[in-house]
Amino acid sequence: MFLEENGRSFPKRYMDTTQVHKAMKDLRCCVVIPTYNNERTLARVINGVLQYTTNVIVVNDGATDDTEAILSAIPQLTVVRYANNQGKGFALRQGFQQALEMGYDHAITIDSDGQHFPEDIPVFLQALMEAKDDEELLLIGARNMKQEGVPGKSSFGNKFSNFWFWVETGIKLQDTQSGYRLYPIRQLQKKRFYTKKFEFEIEVIVKAAWMGITVKNVPVRVLYDAKERVSHFRPFKDFTRISILNTWLVFWAFVYIKPVQLFKRYREKGLKRFLIEDFLQNNDSPKIKALSMALGVFVGISPFWGFHTYLVIFLAVTFKLNRIIAFAFSNVSIPPFIPFVVLASIKVGHFVLGLDYSYSLSEISENFEVFRHLKSYLIGSFILASVSAIATGLVGYLVLSIFKTKMVPTNE
Repeated sequence: MFLEENGRSFPKRYMDTTQVHKAMKDLRCCVVIPTYNNERTLARVINGVLQYTTNVIVVNDGATDDTEAILSAIPQLTVVRYANNQGKGFALRQGFQQALEMGYDHAITIDSDGQHFPEDIPVFLQALMEAKDDEELLLIGARNMKQEGVPGKSSFGNKFSNFWFWVETGIKLQDTQSGYRLYPIRQLQKKRFYTKKFEFEIEVIVKAAWMGITVKNVPVRVLYDAKERVSHFRPFKDFTRISILNTWLVFWAFVYIKPVQLFKRYREKGLKRFLIEDFLQNNDSPKIKALSMALGVFVGISPFWGFHTYLVIFLAVTFKLNRIIAFAFSNVSIPPFIPFVVLASIKVGHFVLGLDYSYSLSEISENFEVFRHLKSYLIGSFILASVSAIATGLVGYLVLSIFKTKMVPTNE
């Protein structure tokens, strides 16, 4: 059953407060509220959460306003406090550690600035209860970023974050920046995290997805009240931190995570089944697959050494090609093949320029003769890359088209 609100569908909240209290206990779930100088909204948020559970941990991230007085007046809380402000990521990690020590397996995080509705807590619990027994979930509350009052920087930041999360994990989400979440903290304690500010909320969902934890959205409501809400996001500093983090995550994803995942699937399935299920039978058309193969070969042979991974992923995303296939074929230039690629490029360059030189592969790999023939190498590499890419693309398209035709069932 679903409810309609502002043009969006929400799961019907069939649990009353008594049922929510019981579910929080049965699921060993708590609510973690990180706070820093949100005295105008903090009490309202806490009292709203207490309607649904007394399993509440508040982390006072070095607040300098009346936060401590507000917390002292509410005895049901578990409070983690420290003197100096460390950042939201640090506060969340401290809250998770406290939750683990208290025996909780899951933590719902809610911001203290009043933008989240405690009434949406049942949405997370329902999704968790409906999950498969062997499925670990990390749930992110998806906000309606098109509604009136949403700051432009928040909408842009969310789109930016969604895009890079997709590049890093292959998972498309509607909202990756919402702080209203449910974390499987028992599973996440196995992973090491490095960030302490807002970028932690990106690091944790990417690494969770890499661990095999299911990361998905659930619909929640959001309120942006300019009179009450205090945002501590610093556009330049925090956006720079997030950009640096995404650069590292993209690099690590395509240099290590994705190759390891591919190798594991290959080991589990064997070569034939791996090729059929993971390569030939994915949802992309033969044309897209062939173009992805061609792009990978072109970039792999091109002279942009050190930038092949970044370049092939950027171009694959830009032209909406298959990133995995493009990356796989770009490895035509893995270290054992590099001397052969360089030698072939120089020979092609000499042929095009009408030059006549004779040298061996050992001269290229040992004596760095390539630097004496840089012009020939650069010209030859682009020509060799283009010809190889065209040939790979054509052969790939032909083979994939034949395979797809054979796989289509006939009506007899």
